[in-house]
Amino acid sequence: MDIGGPKRAGAVAFDPSGQSYAVSGGGRNMWFTNDALHFVWKKFSGDVSLAADIVFRGSGGDPHRKACLLVRQSLEPESAYADAALHGDGLTSLQYREAWGGPTREIQANAKGPLRLRLEKRGKYVSMSIAPAGEALRPAGGSFRLVLEEPFYIGLGVCAHNDDKLETAVFSNLELIPLHAAAAGAKPQLISTLETVAIASKDRRATWWTTNLIEAPNWSRDGASLYFNSRGRIYRIPQAGGEPQVIDTGFAMRNNNDHGISPDGAQLVISDQSQADRKSRIYTLPIGGGTPRSVVEATPSYWHSWSPDGRTLAYCAERDGEYDIYTVSVNGGAETRLTMAKGLDDGPDYSPDGKYIYFNSDRTGRMHIWRMKADGSEQEQVTKDDWNNWFPHPSPDGRWLVFLSYEPDVKGHPENKDVLLRLMSLADGKVDVLAKLFGGQGTINVPSWSPDSRKLAFVSYQFAP
Repeated sequence: MDIGGPKRAGAVAFDPSGQSYAVSGGGRNMWFTNDALHFVWKKFSGDVSLAADIVFRGSGGDPHRKACLLVRQSLEPESAYADAALHGDGLTSLQYREAWGGPTREIQANAKGPLRLRLEKRGKYVSMSIAPAGEALRPAGGSFRLVLEEPFYIGLGVCAHNDDKLETAVFSNLELIPLHAAAAGAKPQLISTLETVAIASKDRRATWWTTNLIEAPNWSRDGASLYFNSRGRIYRIPQAGGEPQVIDTGFAMRNNNDHGISPDGAQLVISDQSQADRKSRIYTLPIGGGTPRSVVEATPSYWHSWSPDGRTLAYCAERDGEYDIYTVSVNGGAETRLTMAKGLDDGPDYSPDGKYIYFNSDRTGRMHIWRMKADGSEQEQVTKDDWNNWFPHPSPDGRWLVFLSYEPDVKGHPENKDVLLRLMSLADGKVDVLAKLFGGQGTINVPSWSPDSRKLAFVSYQFAP
């Protein structure tokens, strides 16, 4: 059926010999707040996987034409939906509209023109897998929360992206499979995805994924690379994607997720637990790798921020049973304690002008974002809602503050939780949701803004059988 009133009526033809569906659709677009397309559907309830080989017929169509594996709440053009969409130019995206009439967002795969796509709905998360010709399906990386009431609609969609034309895509080797709960005792596989999100559009892009645990991305000062930790090592990867390269950190082979880059881009700071007591200490080394130089030997100490002038490190440390914010010269020496409140003070990050340090504190009974002068004076609460807010990071241009929000009943900053990346305008204090994801510990522990303040890097997670 046609959704959204395309000017030209769509159609579907089934070829029993090839067990394929040729779907023709018109329509102006599938984006923004409403859609126009031809949709071949059936009603469904429960978790489900839909996979197919997809090929467009003909060449020269609009590069934004779409052939999709699609789940929709309803047949209205404004319906909440998710799709695995192959575009005419090969762009492949997991697209979604969270609520009726809301905006459409996407997670772009770091691959173009796959032959086979799979869309999976598991619980309240939707994800996509892709495969070039002759290869097995693999995760495209990234997932998002989409709550659909049952029954919903699932099927095949085509949009011409030009209301005066029809475009045809052939869907073959279809597999529509109900997904059941994993067998008792079966261990699900963790998938970590290094992603970026554009602040203006909130659209996401998967840079790289792995079945290893990765955490805490940093963005290089030239914007060309991302750094992250995994299995005790620090890695660098081109921000556009590629293969990660391990950084030589000498004896420091138990790096945790508190690491970062100096303002001039010449040095790397790490928090490492390689000493015999396995307690975290802070070191610096050349950005390209080398022998770590001790800065903070007192333990445990977890780096979080480098002052804009390059002279001072800010970190969280436990001393005499209390976790507080400290600073120290980058050359080492005596540390300065900035917070004295009972409870946990963590996650310090300097404002780009160096005047303030943002941090999170549970001194009120809930974890909130706070701000103080760089010398520790004038401590003031920034967030005052019902969320538990962690790891504030001001943007390099001073306009935004991003932080991680857990649901009200979550204690600490555990991994594998439903979380929000939220964005506060520092001009007026307005807070908006940047992304909803499965994450937490490891998602944005350390500064991860792009140098131009247009994007943020983070890690999302998902479990697969």
